Amino acid sequence: MLAGRGPVVVAEAAAGWAQRYRAYDAEQDQGLELPRDRWEPMRTGTVFDLASLTKLFTAIVAIQLVERGRLVLNDQVKAHLPAFTPGITVRQLLTHTSGLAPELPFYEHRERGAQLELLWREAAEPTGRPDTSYLYSDLNLICLQLILEQLTGRRLDALVHEGITGPLGMTSTCYGPLAPHGVAATEDQRRPWAKVDRGMLRGEVHDENAWALGGVAGHAGLFSTAQDLAVLCRTLLNGGAYGRTRILGAGAVAALLDPPGLGFGIDQPYFMGELAGHGAAGHTGFTGTSLVLDRATDTFLILLANTVHPRRRCGGSAPRAAAATRLARAVVGSA
Repeated sequence: MLAGRGPVVVAEAAAGWAQRYRAYDAEQDQGLELPRDRWEPMRTGTVFDLASLTKLFTAIVAIQLVERGRLVLNDQVKAHLPAFTPGITVRQLLTHTSGLAPELPFYEHRERGAQLELLWREAAEPTGRPDTSYLYSDLNLICLQLILEQLTGRRLDALVHEGITGPLGMTSTCYGPLAPHGVAATEDQRRPWAKVDRGMLRGEVHDENAWALGGVAGHAGLFSTAQDLAVLCRTLLNGGAYGRTRILGAGAVAALLDPPGLGFGIDQPYFMGELAGHGAAGHTGFTGTSLVLDRATDTFLILLANTVHPRRRCGGSAPRAAAATRLARAVVGSA
């Protein structure tokens, strides 16, 4: 957990275990522990699988290209990816109003051609009606990744490094796979609770589709630390600049964070608690991660957890909301 206000980190702490279990016993419905001397404690510098927090980085790269005039938010996606039905725009990919299904089983088709065939079929006849309602979809950010890579001739991991993590000195933020030491373990990934059989994961992306796509995906795949994410939060709260480094203009940051948000969720009490209500922005990740930043009070909160260790559960967001509420009340109390 890391919380900050203005240029100050006001609270930072770590608890629990980066790895405690070697496997999960489905018959006993419990984790099988490693020998006690091999439990690795959580530290403030532990690296986590960010899961869907990756979407924020993809959105930032997209807005960087918008700033440079290489991408237009109201462009038809079909102009970049011809298989798409007319009427879906780049903006709708970022606001989850494209109508695309939440996900597709890319993990069942490891060949690139078969994966794209699945995607183009959905793109031609979306599950929902574009621009009529919100339908959260990993496919939106996967398609955005394809557009970004097509426009630049660069892979998404290179774009993230060149446009965000490199300039900001976020040296612990990257796509995997990573050496396991110092990385929070995730899941003993096996059917029937998971979609593929991969065993205990540590330093390899947890999301099955991101794994099937080669580990570099627009919706998941990045690893990072709370300290690195704090740099990103401060950059956005500072209007796109951190120290002497600028990665976005103030107008571009406003486009990302003003309602309805481009890639960022806005004022969502279920995980933002009492920070929600006056334009707080952020996102959650399936592995147990979340990030909230509030321009009104110049505060941010990062929670990173390996909730899916040793196996995925529906943990809910009550701890996220409770932490955000405590931060909100602390800010009010200090005013």
